[in-house]
Amino acid sequence: MCWRLVGVITAIKLALHLYAIEGYGIFRDELYYLACADHLDWGYVDHPALSILILWILKSLFGTSLLALRILPALTGTLTVVVVAATAREMNGGRVAQLIAATATLVAPVYLSLNHTYSMNSISLLLWATTAFLVARLVRTQTAYLWLAIGGVLALGLANKIDFLWLGAGLGVGLVLTPERRWLRTRWPWLTGAIALGGLAPYIFWQMRHDWPTLEFVRAATTEKMASVSIFDFISGQILVMNPFTVPISIAGLVYLALHQRVRKFQILGWIFVTVAVILAASGTSRDFYLSPAYTALFAAGGVAFEMILSRWKSSLPTWTTVTVLLVGGAAAAPLALPVLPVPTYLRYAAALGFSPSTEERKEVGELPQYFADMHGWSDIASTVVRIVESLPCDEREKLRIFAPDYGVAGAIDHFGRSAGLAPAMSGHNNYWFWGPGDFDGGTLIEIGGRRDELEGLFTSVELAATIDCGLCMPYENDRPVWVCRGFKGDFSELWPRVKHFD
Repeated sequence: MCWRLVGVITAIKLALHLYAIEGYGIFRDELYYLACADHLDWGYVDHPALSILILWILKSLFGTSLLALRILPALTGTLTVVVVAATAREMNGGRVAQLIAATATLVAPVYLSLNHTYSMNSISLLLWATTAFLVARLVRTQTAYLWLAIGGVLALGLANKIDFLWLGAGLGVGLVLTPERRWLRTRWPWLTGAIALGGLAPYIFWQMRHDWPTLEFVRAATTEKMASVSIFDFISGQILVMNPFTVPISIAGLVYLALHQRVRKFQILGWIFVTVAVILAASGTSRDFYLSPAYTALFAAGGVAFEMILSRWKSSLPTWTTVTVLLVGGAAAAPLALPVLPVPTYLRYAAALGFSPSTEERKEVGELPQYFADMHGWSDIASTVVRIVESLPCDEREKLRIFAPDYGVAGAIDHFGRSAGLAPAMSGHNNYWFWGPGDFDGGTLIEIGGRRDELEGLFTSVELAATIDCGLCMPYENDRPVWVCRGFKGDFSELWPRVKHFD
């Protein structure tokens, strides 16, 4: 493998993430995942358990600083670059193929975003790339035992995120439609499927015990939360999140997998991509980044394709021109994906490029796109609640509870309010609903959001204590009233089923 050149690309990748590691602040979902790590289980409403188990280990060893949270996604992203380059080598690619594949992986804005914050997505990206590498090696060597390794990676993938079902579907389609179908007459693909389903089994058992909440979550998210996406929007979104400069690489990879003799034997990877793309495009609500892990195989194949194209010139100038263009395009896109610029500078830069704030949900946006806005304001929200709690009489604080409208606010209270002695937050959002109201006796409740008339129907006393000011956060989190409610009329546990919202 071309370690020296690929090493430079991976060093750039790691350096970028280390530079941006504290960014604008902690991300909404990171707060939720930290709360999940305080409640280890076999599954959660919106994701399987593997990433939370890993986070629990990291949290136990290193704490909850942004460095402790984000060093793993930075490292998995760096390793993804190496794996994509190695996949190009498995597809008979030389130094140029490996360099171009690694560079395309580096400059994809969506990969920069996914590898910036802690989530199951950065782990999933590496596992998708590893699956493509193992499939390419299987095709090249025809070594049957590689099926077991593929099954192991698929099992980890399904224990981490259920989007690996799409990868499994693509692998099945690829087996049927390519010469690799000969494997279907052996026991190996079936063993792979059994191993993979073993990774999903704990989540299935959790679903059965909890009345299949993820189905309710998916239904609510697709019908109420996520904005509709046309085929045109889906395709144009791919160009933006993957970087327009990488489009020739991915197209060349897909075309060469289909048509070129040197690469065509690896066409199963192309069928995986096409199958997943069709599934996502047909859904009508897929986010742009959902397809991004499948591009790792196309970048590897595209590197091989470009190596063949550029070999027509005896000079190395076209190769270095290609790499330079990719790096320049990546540098231009990086501030849109990573918080490397101060907010005022970012706003001017985005405006100069013609980008306006956006979201893939049915929500109003402010000055910043949702990804960056969701890194702002959480400590301000928690501080507001802390001030209200400290203003209350000591006898009220002992059994006081706090109700948050969503897992971001609840997670902020749990994360930032712990040092101030705040009780764990309550919420009806996703897994917070399962954690319940605890021993709340209906005495004093701080409610974030909500309407006075509704609360007065539930409590004997309702007072406006403050209004949230979280600055550059998402507008729906800003200007929310914070109420001090006393004397719940009835049994609070009977109200709890009605506050549930999975989305």
